Amino acid sequence: MKNKDAGSSTDPSLSKISSAESLLVAAGRDRRPGAPLNQPPVPASNFNLGTERAYSRDDGTPTWEALEEIVGLLEGGHTVAFSSGMAGVAAVFDQLRVGAQVVIPDDCYQGVVGLAELGSQKGIWSLRRLALDDTDGWVRACADADLIWLESPSNPLLTVADVRTICSAARKPSALLAVDNTFATSLNQRPLELGADVSFQSATKFIGGHSDLLAGVVTVRRDDLRAALRRSRELNGATPGALESFLAVRGARTMALRLERAQANAMILAERLHAHPRVALVRYPGLSSHPTHSVAREQLKGFGTIISFDVRGEAAAADKVCSRVRLIHHATSLGAVESTIERRAGIPGQEHLPPSLLRLSVGIENVEELWVDLAAALRDE
Repeated sequence: MKNKDAGSSTDPSLSKISSAESLLVAAGRDRRPGAPLNQPPVPASNFNLGTERAYSRDDGTPTWEALEEIVGLLEGGHTVAFSSGMAGVAAVFDQLRVGAQVVIPDDCYQGVVGLAELGSQKGIWSLRRLALDDTDGWVRACADADLIWLESPSNPLLTVADVRTICSAARKPSALLAVDNTFATSLNQRPLELGADVSFQSATKFIGGHSDLLAGVVTVRRDDLRAALRRSRELNGATPGALESFLAVRGARTMALRLERAQANAMILAERLHAHPRVALVRYPGLSSHPTHSVAREQLKGFGTIISFDVRGEAAAADKVCSRVRLIHHATSLGAVESTIERRAGIPGQEHLPPSLLRLSVGIENVEELWVDLAAALRDE
């Protein structure tokens, strides 16, 4: 199918495909006569010597290279796959030297916050946090920071950063600007085209799409950075599993269809939640009431499938909603075919969030049945 250089296909016909929908289906396949149509899982740790591939931790497998090719083509760069989203994040942070300055958003995935704070506590780097919508603050931070980590839209407040403006700011030659693109996906936002050095996604979420795997993908354009990320993966043992890579490839094939349906559902539900008397506040970038709606409209191709909303009352009122849903699952994570809901302030490390905030990941179910389920759970009794 391809050589070890992830993201570069040996099939020239792929260069003629411009749509993401077609690339998701066409990329990551071995088109030689007699080859299987779908890339199978290759559960091998080592290979017969005589080619560039000897040991999977060092040289990869055809299965995870298929995933890297798909995502790399979608993002417009070269992708390195990891055993989990956090393994990918850790590999990016692994590029920092001792004494580096790190800037992350005030609303940020708790795993990233934990990793950043742990490094700060150990004296490896210094850490600053900024409001994601403070564009001027991020532009100033670019002047002296060694790692600028954006997450847009953010988790769970769904703030959309002005990524284009921040990426255009002057920064140190050795600095890295990374964007967590998990919520947007590469179908709605391509950070490398906006000027970022790194685009990260948790493949556990929308790429896999079925709540059955852990994986992460990091995409870059610079060859030296790609090599450094692979080196971190190799030395830290953060290689993706054969089955997980296979499932991620299979999930990616339908990501465009799933995202289109779930986004349409999310817009309808956000509008209805906004009008519901038991809901105090709805956060969804597609609503004109959202504080960063104008940036989202300009920058994103679609507004995503995640809604966060505050139920009137305290934590007990939100917990009651979670216990009442029947079609929607009371579960963590997001981006899958099924809808899930959870109270984020109930999770350790998230206590600073509004106590009645619920994060709803909208799936591909019938939207009217989803609304019946939500409305019943929100009943005032």
